Amino acid sequence: MRSALEIFLRIEQSHQSMVGEALVPVVGDVEARERWLYEQAPFGLLAHDGGADPRFVYANLTALRWFEYSWDDLIGRPSRQSAGPEEQAERDRLLAEAARQGWSDGYGGVRVSRTGRRFRIEDVLMWNLLDDAGERCGQAARIRTCRPMTDDPSG
Repeated sequence: MRSALEIFLRIEQSHQSMVGEALVPVVGDVEARERWLYEQAPFGLLAHDGGADPRFVYANLTALRWFEYSWDDLIGRPSRQSAGPEEQAERDRLLAEAARQGWSDGYGGVRVSRTGRRFRIEDVLMWNLLDDAGERCGQAARIRTCRPMTDDPSG
């Protein structure tokens, strides 16, 4: 498995390549940019690998808080588990659209935290992660907005 720093570089470089703009507004060394994305970004960021059943390889602190996981509990978990059964078809559509086009913007949907709490993610940008040969090796998602579900029976 790659280090968090190597994964960060893949996320950052792929975002620039696919979306055409910088993901991190911090200028400086790679450690400072990675620290900003992990600790200070005002959005959630998740990434999964390119396997048949993609598994999380990265999450920043904002996403970890929203999904109520620690790094060790989320990394390696199948990313499909972030959505309930009723959301899988729409999630699959988003993944396929991003895979086909390189990126997709404006998605919104319901997700489920570790404790079963449902919440709504909105204004999501998803893009393909590219390996050194320019081939798709996963996907990343920037979640700009997260709102609690007012009708969530879990609390």
